[in-house]
Amino acid sequence: MGFEGQARRCRCGTQLARDNQGARCHQCQKAARDLHVRPPAVPSEFWRNPDLRNALDARHMGQVIRAFRLHPFHGDPLSQTVVARWSHRTQAQLSRIENGQPLNDLSQLIQWAHILGIPVDLLWFKVPDASAEPSGVLPAARPELVDDDQPPAELADQPAAVLVPIMVGDRAVLVPLDLDTAAAPGTGAALDDLIAGQVLGALSAPTAGWNTMYSLNRRSLLKNGVAALMPALTPDEQSHVGAALADAPRYFDGSVAEYFGRQLEACTQDDGKLGPSKTLPRVLTIISAIDQHARDVKPSARRELLAVGARGAEFAGWLYRDVQDPVRAGFWRDRATEWAQESGDWPMQGYVLLKKAQAAYDDRDALRMLTLAEAAGAGPWKLPIKVRAEVAQQVARGHAMLGNDNNLVERKLAEAQQLLTDAGTSSEEHDLGTHYNDTLLTMQTAICFTEAGRPGKAATLYRDWLSANNFSQRDYGYFLSLMASTLALAGEPDEAARTGVLSATLAARTNSARTTQELRKVIVTLRPWESRAAVRELRETMLTVSPPTR
Repeated sequence: MGFEGQARRCRCGTQLARDNQGARCHQCQKAARDLHVRPPAVPSEFWRNPDLRNALDARHMGQVIRAFRLHPFHGDPLSQTVVARWSHRTQAQLSRIENGQPLNDLSQLIQWAHILGIPVDLLWFKVPDASAEPSGVLPAARPELVDDDQPPAELADQPAAVLVPIMVGDRAVLVPLDLDTAAAPGTGAALDDLIAGQVLGALSAPTAGWNTMYSLNRRSLLKNGVAALMPALTPDEQSHVGAALADAPRYFDGSVAEYFGRQLEACTQDDGKLGPSKTLPRVLTIISAIDQHARDVKPSARRELLAVGARGAEFAGWLYRDVQDPVRAGFWRDRATEWAQESGDWPMQGYVLLKKAQAAYDDRDALRMLTLAEAAGAGPWKLPIKVRAEVAQQVARGHAMLGNDNNLVERKLAEAQQLLTDAGTSSEEHDLGTHYNDTLLTMQTAICFTEAGRPGKAATLYRDWLSANNFSQRDYGYFLSLMASTLALAGEPDEAARTGVLSATLAARTNSARTTQELRKVIVTLRPWESRAAVRELRETMLTVSPPTR
Protein backbone atom coordinates (compact mmCIF):
# COMPACT_ATOMS: atom_id res chain seq x y z
CA MET A 1 0.00 0.00 0.00
CA GLY A 2 1.39 3.40 -0.97
CA PHE A 3 1.90 6.19 1.50
CA GLU A 4 -1.26 8.00 0.36
CA GLY A 5 -3.26 4.93 1.22
CA GLN A 6 -1.96 4.63 4.75
CA ALA A 7 -4.23 5.81 7.55
CA ARG A 8 -2.62 8.69 9.39
CA ARG A 9 -3.00 8.68 13.16
CA CYS A 10 -2.59 11.25 15.89
CA ARG A 11 -0.07 10.43 18.59
CA CYS A 12 -3.05 9.67 20.85
CA GLY A 13 -3.95 6.85 18.46
CA THR A 14 -6.98 8.48 16.84
CA GLN A 15 -7.20 8.11 13.07
CA LEU A 16 -6.90 11.47 11.37
CA ALA A 17 -9.60 12.64 8.99
CA ARG A 18 -8.58 13.24 5.39
CA ASP A 19 -9.29 16.96 5.65
CA ASN A 20 -6.98 17.24 8.65
CA GLN A 21 -3.62 18.37 7.32
CA GLY A 22 -2.00 18.55 10.75
CA ALA A 23 -0.32 15.90 12.87
CA ARG A 24 -2.98 15.90 15.61
CA CYS A 25 -6.64 15.08 15.81
CA HIS A 26 -9.11 17.89 16.41
CA GLN A 27 -9.48 16.95 20.08
CA CYS A 28 -5.72 17.11 20.65
CA GLN A 29 -5.49 20.38 18.74
CA LYS A 30 -8.20 21.85 20.98
CA ALA A 31 -6.42 20.55 24.08
CA ALA A 32 -3.19 22.19 22.93
CA ARG A 33 -4.98 25.50 22.40
CA ASP A 34 -6.74 25.23 25.74
CA LEU A 35 -3.42 24.62 27.46
CA HIS A 36 -2.48 28.24 26.73
CA VAL A 37 -5.62 29.36 28.57
CA ARG A 38 -6.07 27.01 31.50
CA PRO A 39 -4.49 23.95 33.12
CA PRO A 40 -5.58 20.53 31.90
CA ALA A 41 -8.06 18.55 33.96
CA VAL A 42 -6.16 16.03 36.04
CA PRO A 43 -7.34 12.85 37.80
CA SER A 44 -7.29 12.46 41.57
CA GLU A 45 -4.25 10.16 41.43
CA PHE A 46 -2.31 13.02 39.83
CA TRP A 47 -1.72 14.44 43.33
CA ARG A 48 -0.11 11.23 44.61
CA ASN A 49 3.05 11.93 42.62
CA PRO A 50 6.02 11.87 45.06
CA ASP A 51 7.61 15.09 43.73
CA LEU A 52 4.30 16.89 44.00
CA ARG A 53 3.68 15.61 47.52
CA ASN A 54 7.18 16.67 48.62
CA ALA A 55 6.57 20.17 47.26
CA LEU A 56 3.25 20.41 49.06
CA ASP A 57 4.83 19.16 52.29
CA ALA A 58 7.53 21.83 51.92
CA ARG A 59 4.79 24.50 51.75
CA HIS A 60 6.49 26.13 48.78
CA MET A 61 4.00 27.08 46.07
CA GLY A 62 6.80 27.66 43.56
CA GLN A 63 7.98 24.07 43.97
CA VAL A 64 4.38 22.89 43.67
CA ILE A 65 4.03 24.74 40.36
CA ARG A 66 7.29 23.22 39.07
CA ALA A 67 6.20 19.72 40.10
CA PHE A 68 2.85 20.33 38.39
CA ARG A 69 4.62 21.42 35.19
CA LEU A 70 6.98 18.43 35.11
CA HIS A 71 4.39 15.79 36.08
CA PRO A 72 4.55 12.69 33.84
CA PHE A 73 0.80 12.98 33.30
CA HIS A 74 1.39 15.74 30.73
CA GLY A 75 3.70 13.68 28.56
CA ASP A 76 5.98 16.53 27.58
CA PRO A 77 6.75 18.96 30.43
CA LEU A 78 4.75 22.19 30.39
CA SER A 79 6.88 25.27 29.77
CA GLN A 80 7.11 28.15 32.23
CA THR A 81 5.78 30.45 29.51
CA VAL A 82 2.55 28.46 29.18
CA VAL A 83 1.99 28.10 32.92
CA ALA A 84 2.80 31.77 33.57
CA ARG A 85 -0.04 32.75 31.25
CA TRP A 86 -2.57 31.02 33.48
CA SER A 87 -1.98 33.70 36.12
CA HIS A 88 -1.27 36.64 33.78
CA ARG A 89 2.43 36.55 34.61
CA THR A 90 5.57 36.46 32.49
CA GLN A 91 7.98 33.55 32.25
CA ALA A 92 10.54 35.52 34.25
CA GLN A 93 8.06 36.19 37.03
CA LEU A 94 7.12 32.53 37.26
CA SER A 95 10.79 31.56 37.33
CA ARG A 96 11.31 33.80 40.36
CA ILE A 97 8.30 32.22 42.10
CA GLU A 98 9.62 28.71 41.44
CA ASN A 99 13.20 29.42 42.47
CA GLY A 100 12.77 32.13 45.10
CA GLN A 101 11.57 32.19 48.67
CA PRO A 102 8.17 30.62 49.44
CA LEU A 103 5.17 32.82 48.73
CA ASN A 104 3.62 34.27 51.87
CA ASP A 105 0.95 36.46 50.33
CA LEU A 106 -2.38 34.69 50.99
CA SER A 107 -4.10 36.16 47.90
CA GLN A 108 -1.38 34.75 45.63
CA LEU A 109 -1.46 31.37 47.37
CA ILE A 110 -5.23 31.21 46.96
CA GLN A 111 -4.96 32.23 43.32
CA TRP A 112 -2.51 29.43 42.51
CA ALA A 113 -4.56 26.92 44.51
CA HIS A 114 -7.56 27.74 42.32
CA ILE A 115 -5.56 27.78 39.09
CA LEU A 116 -4.00 24.37 39.66
CA GLY A 117 -7.11 22.92 41.31
CA ILE A 118 -5.21 21.68 44.36
CA PRO A 119 -7.33 19.49 46.67
CA VAL A 120 -8.34 21.36 49.82
CA ASP A 121 -6.97 18.71 52.17
CA LEU A 122 -3.46 19.19 50.71
CA LEU A 123 -3.30 22.94 51.33
CA TRP A 124 -1.30 24.36 54.23
CA PHE A 125 -3.34 27.58 54.34
CA LYS A 126 -7.02 28.32 54.75
CA VAL A 127 -9.04 29.36 51.72
CA PRO A 128 -11.94 31.64 52.76
CA ASP A 129 -15.30 30.02 52.10
CA ALA A 130 -13.59 27.12 50.34
CA SER A 131 -15.91 24.28 49.51
CA ALA A 132 -14.41 21.35 47.69
CA GLU A 133 -16.07 19.65 44.76
CA PRO A 134 -16.96 15.97 45.19
CA SER A 135 -13.42 15.14 44.03
CA GLY A 136 -12.00 17.17 46.90
CA VAL A 137 -10.55 19.72 44.50
CA LEU A 138 -11.08 23.44 44.81
CA PRO A 139 -13.66 24.72 42.30
CA ALA A 140 -11.89 26.44 39.46
CA ALA A 141 -11.97 30.20 39.72
CA ARG A 142 -9.27 30.68 37.20
CA PRO A 143 -8.49 33.90 35.36
CA GLU A 144 -8.33 33.17 31.67
CA LEU A 145 -5.58 34.43 29.44
CA VAL A 146 -5.38 33.86 25.74
CA ASP A 147 -2.51 34.21 23.34
CA ASP A 148 -0.32 37.29 23.22
CA ASP A 149 -2.35 38.95 20.50
CA GLN A 150 -5.53 39.05 22.58
CA PRO A 151 -6.61 41.01 25.67
CA PRO A 152 -7.25 39.91 29.25
CA ALA A 153 -10.61 38.16 29.45
CA GLU A 154 -12.31 40.72 31.65
CA LEU A 155 -11.86 43.37 28.94
CA ALA A 156 -13.67 41.53 26.17
CA ASP A 157 -16.73 42.97 24.46
CA GLN A 158 -16.52 46.37 26.16
CA PRO A 159 -17.17 49.50 24.04
CA ALA A 160 -14.29 51.72 25.02
CA ALA A 161 -10.91 52.85 23.73
CA VAL A 162 -8.15 51.23 21.70
CA LEU A 163 -4.48 52.01 21.37
CA VAL A 164 -3.69 53.27 17.89
CA PRO A 165 0.06 53.06 17.22
CA ILE A 166 1.40 56.02 15.24
CA MET A 167 4.71 55.39 13.51
CA VAL A 168 7.27 58.01 14.54
CA GLY A 169 10.28 57.15 12.43
CA ASP A 170 10.72 53.44 13.00
CA ARG A 171 9.04 53.43 16.41
CA ALA A 172 5.35 53.04 17.23
CA VAL A 173 3.86 55.59 19.63
CA LEU A 174 0.54 54.60 21.22
CA VAL A 175 -2.36 57.06 21.13
CA PRO A 176 -5.72 56.33 22.85
CA LEU A 177 -8.66 56.37 20.45
CA ASP A 178 -12.23 55.34 21.26
CA LEU A 179 -14.21 53.44 18.65
CA ASP A 180 -16.98 56.03 18.55
CA THR A 181 -14.47 58.68 17.55
CA ALA A 182 -12.82 56.36 15.07
CA ALA A 183 -16.14 55.54 13.41
CA ALA A 184 -17.52 59.09 13.41
CA PRO A 185 -18.10 60.80 10.04
CA GLY A 186 -15.40 63.22 9.03
CA THR A 187 -12.65 61.45 10.88
CA GLY A 188 -10.35 61.97 7.92
CA ALA A 189 -9.07 60.03 4.98
CA ALA A 190 -5.97 59.03 6.90
CA LEU A 191 -8.03 56.82 9.19
CA ASP A 192 -10.41 55.36 6.62
CA ASP A 193 -8.38 52.25 5.88
CA LEU A 194 -7.53 51.77 9.53
CA ILE A 195 -11.16 51.96 10.61
CA ALA A 196 -12.56 49.81 7.83
CA GLY A 197 -9.86 47.19 7.76
CA GLN A 198 -8.63 47.06 11.34
CA VAL A 199 -10.54 49.04 13.98
CA LEU A 200 -14.07 48.06 13.02
CA GLY A 201 -13.02 44.59 11.97
CA ALA A 202 -10.10 43.21 13.91
CA LEU A 203 -10.77 45.61 16.78
CA SER A 204 -14.49 45.03 17.14
CA ALA A 205 -13.69 44.44 20.80
CA PRO A 206 -11.75 47.46 22.07
CA THR A 207 -8.86 45.48 23.41
CA ALA A 208 -8.40 43.05 20.57
CA GLY A 209 -5.32 45.09 19.76
CA TRP A 210 -4.05 44.80 23.33
CA ASN A 211 -0.63 43.62 22.25
CA THR A 212 -1.06 43.97 18.51
CA MET A 213 0.44 46.95 16.72
CA TYR A 214 -1.21 48.60 13.73
CA SER A 215 0.75 51.25 11.85
CA LEU A 216 -0.50 54.56 10.52
CA ASN A 217 1.73 56.91 8.60
CA ARG A 218 2.54 59.84 10.88
CA ARG A 219 2.81 62.37 8.08
CA SER A 220 -0.57 61.40 6.68
CA LEU A 221 -2.08 61.62 10.17
CA LEU A 222 -0.72 65.10 10.84
CA LYS A 223 -1.76 66.25 7.37
CA ASN A 224 -5.37 65.23 8.04
CA GLY A 225 -5.41 66.66 11.54
CA VAL A 226 -4.75 65.52 15.08
CA ALA A 227 -8.28 66.72 15.90
CA ALA A 228 -9.58 63.49 14.35
CA LEU A 229 -7.82 61.54 17.08
CA MET A 230 -8.19 63.93 19.97
CA PRO A 231 -11.40 65.93 19.60
CA ALA A 232 -11.27 67.16 23.20
CA LEU A 233 -8.13 69.23 22.56
CA THR A 234 -8.14 72.93 21.79
CA PRO A 235 -6.59 74.02 18.46
CA ASP A 236 -3.37 75.06 20.23
CA GLU A 237 -3.23 71.76 22.07
CA GLN A 238 -3.81 69.85 18.85
CA SER A 239 -0.83 71.54 17.29
CA HIS A 240 1.32 70.84 20.33
CA VAL A 241 0.35 67.19 20.59
CA GLY A 242 1.02 66.81 16.88
CA ALA A 243 4.53 68.12 17.44
CA ALA A 244 4.93 65.78 20.39
CA LEU A 245 3.99 62.80 18.23
CA ALA A 246 6.53 63.90 15.67
CA ASP A 247 9.35 64.46 18.16
CA ALA A 248 8.50 63.06 21.60
CA PRO A 249 11.81 63.80 23.34
CA ARG A 250 11.62 67.46 22.37
CA TYR A 251 7.97 68.36 22.68
CA PHE A 252 6.28 65.91 25.06
CA ASP A 253 5.71 68.01 28.16
CA GLY A 254 3.16 69.02 30.78
CA SER A 255 0.44 70.09 28.39
CA VAL A 256 0.23 66.55 27.02
CA ALA A 257 0.21 65.18 30.56
CA GLU A 258 -2.72 67.49 31.26
CA TYR A 259 -4.57 65.96 28.32
CA PHE A 260 -4.14 62.46 29.73
CA GLY A 261 -5.22 63.78 33.11
CA ARG A 262 -8.46 65.10 31.63
CA GLN A 263 -9.10 61.75 29.95
CA LEU A 264 -8.70 59.95 33.28
CA GLU A 265 -10.99 62.47 34.97
CA ALA A 266 -13.65 61.72 32.38
CA CYS A 267 -13.26 58.02 33.17
CA THR A 268 -13.78 58.62 36.88
CA GLN A 269 -16.97 60.52 36.11
CA ASP A 270 -18.26 57.59 34.04
CA ASP A 271 -17.26 54.87 36.48
CA GLY A 272 -20.04 55.23 39.04
CA LYS A 273 -22.67 55.13 36.32
CA LEU A 274 -21.22 52.58 33.88
CA GLY A 275 -19.35 50.31 36.27
CA PRO A 276 -15.83 48.90 36.08
CA SER A 277 -16.20 46.57 33.11
CA LYS A 278 -16.98 49.47 30.79
CA THR A 279 -14.47 51.84 32.38
CA LEU A 280 -11.43 49.57 32.71
CA PRO A 281 -10.58 49.23 28.99
CA ARG A 282 -10.19 52.95 28.48
CA VAL A 283 -8.32 53.48 31.76
CA LEU A 284 -5.84 50.72 30.91
CA THR A 285 -5.44 52.15 27.43
CA ILE A 286 -4.60 55.59 28.81
CA ILE A 287 -2.15 54.14 31.33
CA SER A 288 -0.45 52.13 28.58
CA ALA A 289 -0.15 55.23 26.42
CA ILE A 290 1.39 57.16 29.32
CA ASP A 291 3.85 54.36 30.02
CA GLN A 292 4.80 54.18 26.34
CA HIS A 293 5.34 57.92 25.93
CA ALA A 294 7.20 58.31 29.23
CA ARG A 295 10.09 56.23 27.93
CA ASP A 296 11.36 58.76 25.41
CA VAL A 297 10.88 62.21 26.89
CA LYS A 298 12.87 64.69 28.94
CA PRO A 299 13.14 63.89 32.68
CA SER A 300 10.83 66.75 33.67
CA ALA A 301 8.18 65.62 31.20
CA ARG A 302 8.55 62.01 32.35
CA ARG A 303 7.89 63.02 35.95
CA GLU A 304 4.75 64.91 34.94
CA LEU A 305 3.50 61.98 32.87
CA LEU A 306 4.18 59.48 35.65
CA ALA A 307 2.38 61.68 38.17
CA VAL A 308 -0.72 61.34 35.98
CA GLY A 309 0.05 57.66 35.46
CA ALA A 310 0.16 57.12 39.24
CA ARG A 311 -3.38 58.45 39.55
CA GLY A 312 -4.48 56.29 36.66
CA ALA A 313 -2.84 53.20 38.17
CA GLU A 314 -4.50 53.83 41.54
CA PHE A 315 -7.83 54.20 39.76
CA ALA A 316 -7.23 50.93 37.89
CA GLY A 317 -6.56 49.28 41.24
CA TRP A 318 -9.89 50.58 42.50
CA LEU A 319 -11.70 49.25 39.42
CA TYR A 320 -10.13 45.81 39.82
CA ARG A 321 -11.13 45.89 43.48
CA ASP A 322 -14.72 46.47 42.40
CA VAL A 323 -14.66 43.43 40.12
CA GLN A 324 -13.08 41.36 42.94
CA ASP A 325 -9.70 40.79 41.30
CA PRO A 326 -7.35 41.44 44.25
CA VAL A 327 -4.21 40.28 42.46
CA ARG A 328 -4.49 42.80 39.64
CA ALA A 329 -5.78 45.45 42.03
CA GLY A 330 -2.67 45.00 44.13
CA PHE A 331 -0.44 45.14 41.07
CA TRP A 332 -1.83 48.49 39.97
CA ARG A 333 -1.68 49.98 43.47
CA ASP A 334 1.98 48.95 43.66
CA ARG A 335 2.58 50.49 40.23
CA ALA A 336 0.89 53.68 41.44
CA THR A 337 3.30 53.81 44.39
CA GLU A 338 6.31 53.27 42.14
CA TRP A 339 5.29 56.01 39.73
CA ALA A 340 4.40 58.37 42.58
CA GLN A 341 7.86 57.84 44.05
CA GLU A 342 9.58 58.43 40.72
CA SER A 343 7.53 61.56 40.02
CA GLY A 344 8.07 62.94 43.54
CA ASP A 345 4.35 62.89 44.38
CA TRP A 346 4.57 62.25 48.14
CA PRO A 347 0.87 62.63 49.02
CA MET A 348 -0.05 60.05 46.39
CA GLN A 349 2.08 57.46 48.20
CA GLY A 350 0.12 57.95 51.41
CA TYR A 351 -3.15 57.94 49.46
CA VAL A 352 -2.34 54.51 47.98
CA LEU A 353 -1.73 53.15 51.49
CA LEU A 354 -5.21 54.39 52.44
CA LYS A 355 -6.68 52.58 49.43
CA LYS A 356 -4.84 49.40 50.41
CA ALA A 357 -6.35 49.73 53.87
CA GLN A 358 -9.83 50.04 52.36
CA ALA A 359 -9.25 46.95 50.23
CA ALA A 360 -8.27 45.02 53.36
CA TYR A 361 -11.81 45.66 54.65
CA ASP A 362 -13.23 43.55 51.82
CA ASP A 363 -11.45 40.55 53.36
CA ARG A 364 -12.27 41.74 56.87
CA ASP A 365 -8.54 41.79 57.64
CA ALA A 366 -8.87 44.23 60.53
CA LEU A 367 -5.25 44.27 61.69
CA ARG A 368 -3.82 44.87 58.24
CA MET A 369 -6.43 47.55 57.58
CA LEU A 370 -5.56 49.35 60.81
CA THR A 371 -1.79 49.30 60.34
CA LEU A 372 -2.04 50.41 56.71
CA ALA A 373 -4.34 53.29 57.65
CA GLU A 374 -2.00 54.33 60.47
CA ALA A 375 0.95 54.18 58.06
CA ALA A 376 -0.91 56.40 55.62
CA GLY A 377 -1.36 59.02 58.33
CA ALA A 378 2.14 58.77 59.79
CA GLY A 379 4.26 58.77 56.62
CA PRO A 380 6.77 61.47 55.60
CA TRP A 381 4.18 63.28 53.50
CA LYS A 382 1.54 65.90 54.10
CA LEU A 383 -1.79 64.50 53.09
CA PRO A 384 -4.59 66.82 51.97
CA ILE A 385 -6.97 67.58 54.81
CA LYS A 386 -9.87 65.56 53.36
CA VAL A 387 -7.62 62.54 52.93
CA ARG A 388 -6.52 62.89 56.56
CA ALA A 389 -10.21 62.85 57.54
CA GLU A 390 -10.74 59.62 55.62
CA VAL A 391 -7.61 58.11 57.20
CA ALA A 392 -8.94 58.93 60.69
CA GLN A 393 -12.24 57.16 60.07
CA GLN A 394 -10.39 54.16 58.60
CA VAL A 395 -8.32 53.93 61.78
CA ALA A 396 -11.57 54.11 63.77
CA ARG A 397 -13.01 51.23 61.78
CA GLY A 398 -9.90 49.12 62.37
CA HIS A 399 -10.18 49.64 66.13
CA ALA A 400 -13.89 48.83 66.00
CA MET A 401 -13.28 45.57 64.13
CA LEU A 402 -10.57 44.55 66.59
CA GLY A 403 -12.95 45.10 69.52
CA ASN A 404 -10.93 47.96 71.00
CA ASP A 405 -12.33 50.58 73.35
CA ASN A 406 -15.42 52.29 71.91
CA ASN A 407 -14.17 55.59 73.34
CA LEU A 408 -11.12 55.31 71.07
CA VAL A 409 -13.38 54.63 68.09
CA GLU A 410 -15.53 57.65 68.94
CA ARG A 411 -12.46 59.89 69.30
CA LYS A 412 -11.11 58.95 65.89
CA LEU A 413 -14.52 59.49 64.29
CA ALA A 414 -14.74 62.90 65.98
CA GLU A 415 -11.27 63.69 64.63
CA ALA A 416 -12.40 62.76 61.12
CA GLN A 417 -15.48 64.98 61.44
CA GLN A 418 -13.42 67.93 62.68
CA LEU A 419 -10.91 67.59 59.83
CA LEU A 420 -13.73 67.51 57.32
CA THR A 421 -15.28 70.60 58.90
CA ASP A 422 -11.91 72.38 58.76
CA ALA A 423 -11.60 71.46 55.09
CA GLY A 424 -14.59 73.69 54.37
CA THR A 425 -12.64 76.78 55.44
CA SER A 426 -9.22 75.67 54.21
CA SER A 427 -7.55 77.33 51.22
CA GLU A 428 -5.68 74.12 50.43
CA GLU A 429 -5.86 73.03 46.80
CA HIS A 430 -5.26 69.40 45.97
CA ASP A 431 -7.02 66.95 43.69
CA LEU A 432 -6.76 63.99 46.10
CA GLY A 433 -9.79 63.37 48.27
CA THR A 434 -11.97 66.05 46.68
CA HIS A 435 -14.88 63.59 46.61
CA TYR A 436 -14.91 63.16 50.38
CA ASN A 437 -17.87 64.83 52.13
CA ASP A 438 -20.15 64.61 55.17
CA THR A 439 -22.44 62.04 53.55
CA LEU A 440 -19.61 59.65 52.76
CA LEU A 441 -18.13 60.08 56.24
CA THR A 442 -21.55 59.31 57.74
CA MET A 443 -21.82 56.11 55.71
CA GLN A 444 -18.38 55.07 56.93
CA THR A 445 -19.35 55.98 60.47
CA ALA A 446 -22.32 53.63 60.15
CA ILE A 447 -19.91 50.89 59.09
CA CYS A 448 -17.84 51.59 62.22
CA PHE A 449 -20.89 51.29 64.46
CA THR A 450 -21.87 48.00 62.84
CA GLU A 451 -18.37 46.59 63.31
CA ALA A 452 -18.40 47.82 66.93
CA GLY A 453 -21.55 45.77 67.62
CA ARG A 454 -24.01 48.69 67.50
CA PRO A 455 -26.13 47.88 64.44
CA GLY A 456 -29.19 49.78 65.72
CA LYS A 457 -27.30 53.08 65.75
CA ALA A 458 -25.80 52.29 62.35
CA ALA A 459 -29.23 51.52 60.88
CA THR A 460 -30.49 54.94 61.98
CA LEU A 461 -27.63 56.65 60.13
CA TYR A 462 -28.31 54.66 56.98
CA ARG A 463 -32.02 55.53 57.06
CA ASP A 464 -31.34 59.23 57.61
CA TRP A 465 -28.45 59.71 55.16
CA LEU A 466 -28.42 57.04 52.45
CA SER A 467 -30.07 58.38 49.31
CA ALA A 468 -29.75 57.68 45.60
CA ASN A 469 -29.37 61.42 45.05
CA ASN A 470 -26.08 61.51 46.95
CA PHE A 471 -24.24 58.66 45.24
CA SER A 472 -23.59 57.09 41.88
CA GLN A 473 -25.60 53.97 41.05
CA ARG A 474 -22.68 51.70 41.87
CA ASP A 475 -21.85 53.34 45.21
CA TYR A 476 -25.51 53.54 46.19
CA GLY A 477 -25.86 49.81 45.56
CA TYR A 478 -22.76 49.09 47.63
CA PHE A 479 -23.92 51.08 50.66
CA LEU A 480 -27.34 49.45 50.35
CA SER A 481 -25.65 46.06 50.70
CA LEU A 482 -23.94 47.24 53.89
CA MET A 483 -27.23 48.66 55.14
CA ALA A 484 -28.90 45.31 54.48
CA SER A 485 -26.21 43.59 56.54
CA THR A 486 -26.71 46.07 59.39
CA LEU A 487 -30.49 45.59 59.36
CA ALA A 488 -30.06 41.82 59.46
CA LEU A 489 -27.75 42.14 62.47
CA ALA A 490 -30.27 44.48 64.09
CA GLY A 491 -32.98 41.81 63.81
CA GLU A 492 -34.97 43.38 60.96
CA PRO A 493 -34.92 40.56 58.38
CA ASP A 494 -37.72 41.75 56.12
CA GLU A 495 -36.32 45.25 55.65
CA ALA A 496 -32.83 43.81 55.29
CA ALA A 497 -34.02 41.53 52.50
CA ARG A 498 -35.91 44.27 50.67
CA THR A 499 -32.87 46.51 50.87
CA GLY A 500 -30.74 43.65 49.58
CA VAL A 501 -33.00 43.12 46.55
CA LEU A 502 -32.55 46.75 45.49
CA SER A 503 -28.81 46.48 46.06
CA ALA A 504 -28.59 43.29 43.98
CA THR A 505 -30.35 44.97 41.07
CA LEU A 506 -27.89 47.86 41.11
CA ALA A 507 -24.92 45.49 41.49
CA ALA A 508 -25.98 43.65 38.35
CA ARG A 509 -26.54 46.90 36.46
CA THR A 510 -23.08 48.26 37.32
CA ASN A 511 -21.24 44.91 37.38
CA SER A 512 -20.02 45.48 40.95
CA ALA A 513 -18.69 42.17 42.24
CA ARG A 514 -17.73 43.90 45.47
CA THR A 515 -21.41 44.62 46.19
CA THR A 516 -22.37 41.08 45.25
CA GLN A 517 -19.80 39.73 47.69
CA GLU A 518 -21.35 41.78 50.51
CA LEU A 519 -24.82 40.54 49.61
CA ARG A 520 -23.68 36.93 49.89
CA LYS A 521 -22.70 37.71 53.47
CA VAL A 522 -26.17 39.18 54.05
CA ILE A 523 -27.80 35.94 52.93
CA VAL A 524 -25.67 34.02 55.43
CA THR A 525 -26.72 36.41 58.22
CA LEU A 526 -30.38 35.95 57.24
CA ARG A 527 -30.34 32.15 57.44
CA PRO A 528 -32.37 32.08 60.68
CA TRP A 529 -35.19 33.78 58.72
CA GLU A 530 -34.76 31.94 55.41
CA SER A 531 -38.40 30.78 55.44
CA ARG A 532 -39.73 34.37 55.33
CA ALA A 533 -41.05 35.54 51.96
CA ALA A 534 -38.82 38.62 51.74
CA VAL A 535 -35.70 36.59 52.46
CA ARG A 536 -36.67 33.99 49.85
CA GLU A 537 -37.12 36.79 47.33
CA LEU A 538 -33.60 38.07 48.05
CA ARG A 539 -32.14 34.59 47.57
CA GLU A 540 -34.01 34.17 44.28
CA THR A 541 -32.89 37.60 43.11
CA MET A 542 -29.26 36.76 43.87
CA LEU A 543 -29.58 33.52 41.90
CA THR A 544 -30.85 35.54 38.95
CA VAL A 545 -28.30 38.36 38.94
CA SER A 546 -25.35 36.36 40.28
CA PRO A 547 -25.66 32.60 39.75
CA PRO A 548 -23.26 30.49 41.82
CA THR A 549 -19.99 29.51 40.16
CA ARG A 550 -19.31 25.86 39.50
